This record gives sequence, C-alpha cells and structure tokens, in this order.
Amino acid sequence: MKLLFCFLFFFYLQVNADLRSELVEVFGGNRFRLSEDGSQVQLSLDKESGSGFKSKNEYLFGKLEMQIKLVPGDSAGTVTTFYLQSAAENHDEIDFEFLGNVSGEPFILHTNIYTKGKDKREQQFYLWFDPRADFHTYSILWNPQQILFSVDGIPIRVYRNAEARGVPYPKDQPMRLFSTIWSADWATRGGLVQTNWSHAPFTASYRKYGADACVWTNEQSFCSSSREKWWNQVLAADGEKKLEDIQKKYMIYNYCKDVKRFPRGLPPECSLMS
Repeated sequence: MKLLFCFLFFFYLQVNADLRSELVEVFGGNRFRLSEDGSQVQLSLDKESGSGFKSKNEYLFGKLEMQIKLVPGDSAGTVTTFYLQSAAENHDEIDFEFLGNVSGEPFILHTNIYTKGKDKREQQFYLWFDPRADFHTYSILWNPQQILFSVDGIPIRVYRNAEARGVPYPKDQPMRLFSTIWSADWATRGGLVQTNWSHAPFTASYRKYGADACVWTNEQSFCSSSREKWWNQVLAADGEKKLEDIQKKYMIYNYCKDVKRFPRGLPPECSLMS
C-alpha cells in the first residue's frame, strides 16, 4: 500500500548549488560534463549521441525547478528537455521540451502531459526572451490539484485535476526528474530544417536544481516541512491574469483549440484548462 508521510526535516528544501548530490548521468559518457565544484552541468549532442541526467530521487508531488541556458547559435533539429517521468510502462510524464532553431529564430517551448501512457495534451509557446543568452528558471509545480508550468516565476500553463469528469490525473506514480539533449528530424519547422552537424557539439547548460518535494522511497513518500507552501497551491487572481496574458501573446498551439484533431469533440478537460 502506498503511504504518504510528512516529517519535519529540511531535505531538498532549498535550491542546491552542488549538483553532485542530486543528479546522476543517464547516458552520453563524456558528453555529460559536471563542473569541478558541482555547480553546473553541461549536456552535449554530436552525430554519435546525445546525453542526459536524472535525479537520484523519485518524487510524488512537489515543486521542481532548474536554471537552463539553451544551445547557442544554430540548434536546428535538436531537442533539449526538462521533465518528470515515472518508471511504469503506462507511465506518467510532465514535459518541458525546447525545439531547436536556426540562428536568429525563436525557440519553441513544447509542453505535454502523459497520464498512464496517454498524451496528446500539447501546448506550445514562443519565449519572450533569448533563452540562449543567459540562464532562466523553468519550474514544474505538481500537486493533487493541478500541474503548473512556470518560466522565471511566470505561469504559462496549468493542467487541473479533472478526475471527477473521468479524466486521468497523475497522482499514483512517483516520478524522477530527467534532462536530455537529442536529435529529432521533426524538431525545427516540422522537419523542413535539418541538423547541421558541422555546428556540433550542441551544448545546453544547467545549474541551481531545486526540489521542494515529497521523496518516494520504500513505497512511502516523505515530505519536507515546507510542503504546505505548495501542496494546496492554486493560481490566485493575479496569477490567472498573468497566465491569460502570456497565453494570449506567446502561445502558438493549444490542443484544446484543435477541432480538426478532435472531430468528435475536444477532450473533456479542455473546459477546465486555461
């Protein structure tokens, strides 16, 4: 039986500057590079392979964030990711994916949510800054009420729990955080622009990983003393206004508006989504 406990301890409460205690390489060999002081990770992609890391811990609800600086220059055909994923075959997943571009064109921020292996819940955005020029903070708040995607503290997407309407919600499967960089033919303008391997290696940089979350171990979830900050958090009126403004200005695709894709009717959760 899965149990949830809240113990008063300060574990993963603050943003951690030393990533060696938090993260571990998944693949890539020397394409995964950790600075000597542990403050920064770089993931690289070349023609042979990409690279990636994951959190040492699994989580069942929490607020997770990281500062990321994306691939500079021509990154067409590359995908840089920051996401949560469970281990089960019918997995849950919460995705940030950054679709590469040719020099001078904006990255597309692609978001998606899987519940028990089913996705097709995409929303895409242009960013209002150059994500290659400096680090920016990308965060996922996942609690029993909602999933909230934020960039530099600004909400860009919310996915509310609609189980009462028969919509599955990720709440039973613990997830790890993953970040990867890899090649995809479809990533830039639907595949019209391919990767220029003469510009490899393509490198993204990461720092300041924070996880204020419930750590899953031995079939139990142990929560930090600050759980109440995020456990019941929902968007207040000003947050809803910021979300509306961002989506009006920068959203370029919303599955909940794609009537051609869903000719028999939009998914039921769309009436609850911003």
